[in-house]
Amino acid sequence: MPKVSIIVPVYNAQETLRRCVDSILGQEYRDYELILADDGSTDSSPALCDEYAEKDSRVRVLHKENSGVSDTRNKALDAAQGDYVQFLDSDDWIAPEATRLLVRAMEDNDCDMVIADFYRVIGSKVSRKGDIDAEGVLSREEFGDYMIQNPSDFYFGVVWNKLYRRDIIEKYHLRMDVTLSWCEDFIFNMEYELHCKRIYPLQVPVYYYVRTRGSLASQGANPAKVVQMKLNVIEYYNDFYKQVFDEEDYRARRPDIYRFYIESAGDGDIMPWQRSAKLGEERVPVYVNPEMEADTLLGLYLEEKLIERNLELVAARFALTPRDVRLLAFVRLGTVFSGREELADYCGLSTLQLARTLQRLQSKRLVTVETRVERAEAGDEAAAVAAAAPGAAAATGATKTKLLVVTPTEQAQPVMEAIVQALRDCDRVRCSSMDEDEANRYRSDRMKAFESIRRTLA
Repeated sequence: MPKVSIIVPVYNAQETLRRCVDSILGQEYRDYELILADDGSTDSSPALCDEYAEKDSRVRVLHKENSGVSDTRNKALDAAQGDYVQFLDSDDWIAPEATRLLVRAMEDNDCDMVIADFYRVIGSKVSRKGDIDAEGVLSREEFGDYMIQNPSDFYFGVVWNKLYRRDIIEKYHLRMDVTLSWCEDFIFNMEYELHCKRIYPLQVPVYYYVRTRGSLASQGANPAKVVQMKLNVIEYYNDFYKQVFDEEDYRARRPDIYRFYIESAGDGDIMPWQRSAKLGEERVPVYVNPEMEADTLLGLYLEEKLIERNLELVAARFALTPRDVRLLAFVRLGTVFSGREELADYCGLSTLQLARTLQRLQSKRLVTVETRVERAEAGDEAAAVAAAAPGAAAATGATKTKLLVVTPTEQAQPVMEAIVQALRDCDRVRCSSMDEDEANRYRSDRMKAFESIRRTLA
């Protein structure tokens, strides 16, 4: 059985379906089934779904009469076989590492739900969205306190930025409410969260949400039905918090709970977005030209981009810059340097850029920085080596050397662990087409080559 069931409801999505499905089939994580649930499309979407199913055995297609997105998701849930459930909408797409990071977060933290940051795409602009800044697993009550601050936020309400356990869904017979056409995702999430003990916020944007849906009014919904739907949702929301908190805690939070009543009186979504960037600039750019001859230089370029991409995910998770993470990655290998020039050279920075990066990391209490002066008596073999290093200064009868010492703090340990995992992911990609023996030989040969280069350049 597959580990993950990825569900995509499809309705007249011929313009965007390929982008969506290709992003799923291009996932670094491979142990999944993709369920394309065609909701009675009248364009070429059904044929496109069948085309993918013919080419890839992991793709399953459900064709059904048109009944709406909630019923379509329910039919797909009935057919799902994975341990975990992941949703996409057919006009959106996911980053190559999305499913891998969601599954890892679920399993490494032994949790019941993962909720991830995402990107909102409007035309050629993209902006990041995420509401939880806490690192580590949250209890249901802690998660509820975060949700109460932004009750009408897509981050909490939608299903496509989350990973669910299918055993919880089936044990409690959880399905989308087909009588609703507003906030049906939110209701499903609240019912699911009532059965969660551990929820993990993945602070890495892995989903690209394309804003194309209209409001209820623009969809021609009957005003009276809209009012009744919203009253039903408000009742769900109030009941959710009554079950999450005891009576005293519920009363204390009642003013915040009532904020949802006010926000839901409007039509449409309430989302405070961060500043936007040009689509494509949110990730490290990589050019893979099939016409270029494969040689050492191109290999070094691709290797560097692979490392940059994986370290970029660490930066996104901990609200750091790529420069911050790259510096920490080198400090992980050694904390004592002959001077700022050495560390700057490792990181590919100017000394001014290095100074700013160190200052930023110090302000975040992730490193301590000190200058250490070491002396060696004249004639000492080590003195000659130290004197040749940048920052060395001669003294009468002795050699004085200024060393730069950069030490990660205890607060930096989660970042350092994430860097180690990111570099392991790079190794996994390098060896993905090898069997175990081939991978071990490759790693051994690679280390020999590394030592040869170091001896030559020393």
